[in-house]
Amino acid sequence: MLVAPRIRSKRVQSAFTLIEVMVGVMLLAILLPSFYLGLSQGFSVVRVTRENLRANQILQEKMEVIRLYTFDQICSNGFVPTSFTAYADPISTQTNGLMIYTGQITITNTSMTESYASDHKKVTVTLTWPSGNIQRQREVTTTVSKYGLHNYYY
Repeated sequence: MLVAPRIRSKRVQSAFTLIEVMVGVMLLAILLPSFYLGLSQGFSVVRVTRENLRANQILQEKMEVIRLYTFDQICSNGFVPTSFTAYADPISTQTNGLMIYTGQITITNTSMTESYASDHKKVTVTLTWPSGNIQRQREVTTTVSKYGLHNYYY
């Protein structure tokens, strides 16, 4: 005598248990916010890096202009502008909602005590800009010599 095997219904075999559903929901509850946080922090790092790169470009540009001035031009009052603005987009002259960099150029005497100290000036370019709720700042300093550095150091 042959006995027929018991056949389970397809409905019971294809269903998830309550525990499996809860584990899946818990995994999604952990993974999705983590993924979103990783993306938002990645975009934030890229934004800050772009801001810093543009700031470095502006500082380099101002230092190159200072390098082209003669010593008498640097020493004359009013020839070198003391403040300036630059835009996040180097080509644009309009803000278009973009960030504005503001800068200061300060020319002072050096802290040298040698006899030739009066032939040198210290030039400092300071740049500030808003980055979200933080005010960021970069600064670069150089010494300008009346007769060139080779006459003093070589």
